Amino acid sequence: MEVILLQNVKNLGGLGEKVSVRPGYGRNFLIPQGLALPATKTNLEVFEARRAELEKHATDVLTRAQARAQGMEGLSLTISARVSDETKLYGSVGPQEIEKAAEALGVELHKSEIDMPEGPIHEIGEYHVVAQLHAEVQVQVTVLVEAETA
Repeated sequence: MEVILLQNVKNLGGLGEKVSVRPGYGRNFLIPQGLALPATKTNLEVFEARRAELEKHATDVLTRAQARAQGMEGLSLTISARVSDETKLYGSVGPQEIEKAAEALGVELHKSEIDMPEGPIHEIGEYHVVAQLHAEVQVQVTVLVEAETA
């Protein structure tokens, strides 16, 4: 399936690019999310008519993401969790707990933006996670998991 991207999509392409994707990905994700249009002659004309507006919107979104990244530079979050005798956590620390810790500090960070390639955290210690704020903007956040004091 051929689609025209209406904004930058990570690992796919940039604004205005005509790319080929699997039909389900295009039909079920890209088009409903407003990230792409089917690549028909009519849609190409509509896109060209709106190109300037879409480019301005894309630069505004990128600028906001870069400003958020500057505000999160060097951010360190401390999360207290219950631990067993061997310093293993009862449960785990995932994106939702990281989002709550950031919210407590007044930092805007959504759980969908948090990338944890090794999965949830299961032991106390210091970890580095990546906050993917935009397709082109990411910032490293330090997460310190410590034992909860009773």
